Amino acid sequence: MKSAASIVREARRAAGLTQAELARRMGTTQSAVARLEREGANPRLATLREAVRATGRYLDVVVDDYPPGSIDETLTARYVRVTPAERLRSFVGARGSIRELARAADRSRERTG
Repeated sequence: MKSAASIVREARRAAGLTQAELARRMGTTQSAVARLEREGANPRLATLREAVRATGRYLDVVVDDYPPGSIDETLTARYVRVTPAERLRSFVGARGSIRELARAADRSRERTG
């Protein structure tokens, strides 16, 4: 699935527009378009459609089932049966593991850096 940022950026570039030109078409600023194109942008669907429409394209949203085999339903079913307290303990444990991995990566960078 493409991000909102990549959808706007690709549509703008395919139309041969600069951020400033797209901003004029949308009635906004170049910096607002830049924010739309920044990874992690989370615009409303209406804003995303407006930006794409201003490039001369349209946005088609499709809701579909996941492809067979793309979700391990046994894990999903097991997770649903876990109590909130168990989920929290699992999260805390995972958080500790991630911190240790980050420390190991930092130490490795220091040795090779």
